[in-house]
Amino acid sequence: MTDEPMTDAPEPSTVVEAPLTERLEAILLIIEEPHSLVSLAAAAGAPVPAVRQAIARLVDEYDGRGQGPRRGFELREIGGGWRLYVREEYDDLVADFVGGQAPARLSQAALETLAVIAYKQPVTRSQVASIRAVNVDSVVRTLLGRGLITELFQDSETGAINYGTTDALLQNLGINSLDELPPISPLLDDGSQGFSERA
Repeated sequence: MTDEPMTDAPEPSTVVEAPLTERLEAILLIIEEPHSLVSLAAAAGAPVPAVRQAIARLVDEYDGRGQGPRRGFELREIGGGWRLYVREEYDDLVADFVGGQAPARLSQAALETLAVIAYKQPVTRSQVASIRAVNVDSVVRTLLGRGLITELFQDSETGAINYGTTDALLQNLGINSLDELPPISPLLDDGSQGFSERA
């Protein structure tokens, strides 16, 4: 009778490894940027060596080197961080699928407002409205909701909030910095320095 609890108890390695692997998979499923082993270890609440081993096991499992089949995605290390990626041979398939979903696009008004903010930042709503000659309150809310612009600071004198673009805009445009935007100051210059500096 005294031996039964030990016989029925799971092996220590199973108790430790299975939850860690599941926690890592849950984290890897939702992150959009590669995360280092240290970052993943902190998020999963586990030591880095254990996370390193768990990551190696997941890589083997997804690549079909375990008991299961090869997956259509892979766990890849990019720039010192780990993230799930679609396998290269399925890039076209996924691109066609995503393209066919008709994602919500920005309206012409939103695109124009975004362009003004990108070239003039930091800029207030009233300044954007002055350039576009229309009320931009709802459009600014839309851009904030999409994560394409952010509130940079509040003017100490007027209390007006100044806006600027986010890294999400750079990623969507496929550029590394706003310096790569085309010089369109002759088209939109309203006499201030914001455009000419980037022209």
